[in-house]
Amino acid sequence: MKPVWVIDDDKSIRWVFEKALTRENIEFKSFASAQEALTALNSAVPQVVVSDIRMPGASGLDLLQRIKAEHPEVPVIVMTAYSDLESAVAAFQGGAFEYLPKPFDVNHAVELIRRAIDESMRQTESAEETTAAPEILGQAPSMQEVFRAIGRLAQSHATVLITGESGSGKELVARALHRHSPRSTKPFIAINTAAIPKDLLESELFGHERGSFTGAQAMRRGRFEQADAGTLFLDEIGDMPSELQTRLLRVLSDGQFYRVGGHQPIKANVRVIAATHQDLEQRVKQGLFREDLYHRLNVIRLRLPPMRERREDIPLLAKFFLLKSARDLGVEPKRLSEAALRHLSAQDLPGNVRQLENLCHWLTVMAPGMNVEVNDLPPELRGETAASADQNWLLALEREVEQSFGRGEHGIIDQLSRDFERTLIVKALQHTGGRRIEAATLLGLGRNTLTRKIQELGLEEKSAAAG
Repeated sequence: MKPVWVIDDDKSIRWVFEKALTRENIEFKSFASAQEALTALNSAVPQVVVSDIRMPGASGLDLLQRIKAEHPEVPVIVMTAYSDLESAVAAFQGGAFEYLPKPFDVNHAVELIRRAIDESMRQTESAEETTAAPEILGQAPSMQEVFRAIGRLAQSHATVLITGESGSGKELVARALHRHSPRSTKPFIAINTAAIPKDLLESELFGHERGSFTGAQAMRRGRFEQADAGTLFLDEIGDMPSELQTRLLRVLSDGQFYRVGGHQPIKANVRVIAATHQDLEQRVKQGLFREDLYHRLNVIRLRLPPMRERREDIPLLAKFFLLKSARDLGVEPKRLSEAALRHLSAQDLPGNVRQLENLCHWLTVMAPGMNVEVNDLPPELRGETAASADQNWLLALEREVEQSFGRGEHGIIDQLSRDFERTLIVKALQHTGGRRIEAATLLGLGRNTLTRKIQELGLEEKSAAAG
């Protein structure tokens, strides 16, 4: 096993870790600064990193960023005397394994390190798990709110209801809540309640006893038992049948359940995280969802924004998914041109993050060159669809502005404003057959104002021709 790296500018903190790790027979290496560790990283890779955040020179977050970029499988425990929410969220956003506020209990710190070592061993054994559950990406303000919420909920056992459109990443958020919780070493069990037939869902959730129904040839543990001491993620909870809603409510209320055909109560030591793309309040009004269950689930609500509300994240996510697809397929990663990124960022992407990931996989396989242009996108994304047509004139305007700046032109707003007004007026006159009063009404101008603008823009001949 490789050594555990301890980085802290406080000599006494390093001494405490050195003594504790020696006692536990855990190999270690100490550094007095993040810069020393960054230099050592050029020639060695640690098993686990324990680092202070605030140090002279490079910070622990700088070190975290470098490690996660080059060695994402290495767990990083960050510690600081400044136990504020912003530091915790920044650490978790950067992919930290755990957050250790000072002063800390030495035994707790050693336990954390052992957990991190176990996680590191699992990551080494299965690289696929690393790519299957990536850290959540996003720089948009709406996603920063989500990250802050995850940071606040990290140590909580409260039930969480995640709402958001299909493909927006609800399960990723649920996994992040589990990964940064005290239950992180226990199972995370996910079940899509809409994907399992109604007759089988009860057995899937609660298990069954042998002989409880035709075909039940052996006792089976349900998802609640499988998630014991961990987290159970109930996706698409809005589609759960009414009779199972009653059973779920009883579990959340009493903390225990019965297997199908069973007579002995089983304690449910499980944190429940539910998710839905539906409007549960509306389903309650329609009598399709139990109001008391809704209130039980809605202890803390976390809304995930759709892609159209976080367009600035599309380039970041697209680059990440292109790298991931290339790694999965063992090929060189494709790159989106600036024009393609702008065009893609103007799309609504109703399938959200999932649609974007599928698109990047399609491009990795189908795009002819390494540099992906607008014409390389699938027809439904490069065509004049309702979503893109509304944005294309803005993209054209952006290109014109960039080209004007590239030519060294100055004061372009006057000329572009004249071009804009000229286009509107000409089209309005063409539409009305040259009738200025009707054209002025269409444009929201007074007739005299329209006449003055026609004269200023030199449109008298066009106006007369239209008439």
